Amino acid sequence: MQASNTERKVSLFRNGRNQAIRIPKEYELEGSEAVIRRVGNTLVIEPVTKPTLLELLASLAPMEESVPEIDDLPLDDIDL
Repeated sequence: MQASNTERKVSLFRNGRNQAIRIPKEYELEGSEAVIRRVGNTLVIEPVTKPTLLELLASLAPMEESVPEIDDLPLDDIDL
């Protein structure tokens, strides 16, 4: 396998019972967590991203009860 501009040979080592990899600075991931998966003979590592507000709201179960009507309160007089 020939290395290209987007590839770099890295070191594998043992960290206790786990195999670990030294990730070069130019490939550093943001955040403190990542997801790893195997695709054939390839490992894919991606940073864990926070869900957007829309994704979070879409994941919520629908409300069982209806929202009560709220009467408009009278406005207070304000002296400017």
